[in-house]
Amino acid sequence: MIIQRVVLNSRPGKNGVPVAENFRLEQSTIADTVQVGQVRVKTLYLSVDPYMRCRMNEDTGSDYLQPWQLAEVADGGGIGVVEESKHDNLTKGDFVTSFTWPWQTVAILDGSLLQKLAPQLVNGRLSYFLGAAGITGLTALLGIREKGHVAAGANQTMVVSGAAGACGSLAGQIGRLEGCSRVVGIAGTDEKCSILVQEMGFDAAINYKKGDVAKQLRELCPGGVDVYFDNVGGDISDTVISQMNQNSHIILCGQISQYNKDVPYPPPLPPDIEKIQKERNITRERFLVLNYMDKQEASVLQLCQWIQEGKLKVRETVVEGLANIGAAFQSMMNGGNIGKQIVSVSK
Repeated sequence: MIIQRVVLNSRPGKNGVPVAENFRLEQSTIADTVQVGQVRVKTLYLSVDPYMRCRMNEDTGSDYLQPWQLAEVADGGGIGVVEESKHDNLTKGDFVTSFTWPWQTVAILDGSLLQKLAPQLVNGRLSYFLGAAGITGLTALLGIREKGHVAAGANQTMVVSGAAGACGSLAGQIGRLEGCSRVVGIAGTDEKCSILVQEMGFDAAINYKKGDVAKQLRELCPGGVDVYFDNVGGDISDTVISQMNQNSHIILCGQISQYNKDVPYPPPLPPDIEKIQKERNITRERFLVLNYMDKQEASVLQLCQWIQEGKLKVRETVVEGLANIGAAFQSMMNGGNIGKQIVSVSK
């Protein structure tokens, strides 16, 4: 069977900025027959995520991420529909997902590595299982529950950087649902800041490209910062940490500002900021959602309930066509989208 697939065409270099041309669309073939235990699936949606930048390097800098290989098909979170099955628990027409879905139009996969989806849990919006009801939502929810130490009635203030992104836009809302009394987002455009406040219930949002971020933070968080959901690292995080309270907590979700640089993860703090962290006993521990998969099922059900009840607002940027996945990745890395970046492969 002839298919289309996307392979890694070139590496941007450890300190380089990725571009669409780092990926290449090509024709390939897969077997015409399905073996016992396998299923043939048609790809519907693929997820494009910041962590994938690390996979473009020969060394990802992480012990849990494998690098993509040149001229080999890329992979990540994906959703598809079963077209043929020789696996006992999957039948034709089932919707399924995987963290390691190949970037191709049709694939033959090991059925035991796929998770069956129930579209009714997300009001039929299957792509939500790659975002708000998937690994992105789990990262936000479990990050807050495991590392944020949020307590209802404790009058805590949360700040979220990268707040208009896939994880940040959910984290601010979940922080509120979990009990934070004030939530402030940091984003890169006035439009994003407006959406955070008017649509997603943030109390306020700061455009870090305009004005004095430190001054605005002091005005918007007069009691200091108790919980910081950190998606970006770098100068913005240094500014937030300098205004954090004694015994406060950093949820170390991502460091997108550092992904194009050859630095360890998590990147070390500047000496003056590290001193503040230690003196104020601010926790800053590496967070990996895959370490909490025993809580996945219950957490996904909670996320789906909030979505159904309208308590969790979801934004997606959907790009049509497998051929455009490289451009979608470049746009996401440049901060050009709001919410989750999804590529729709097949209708």
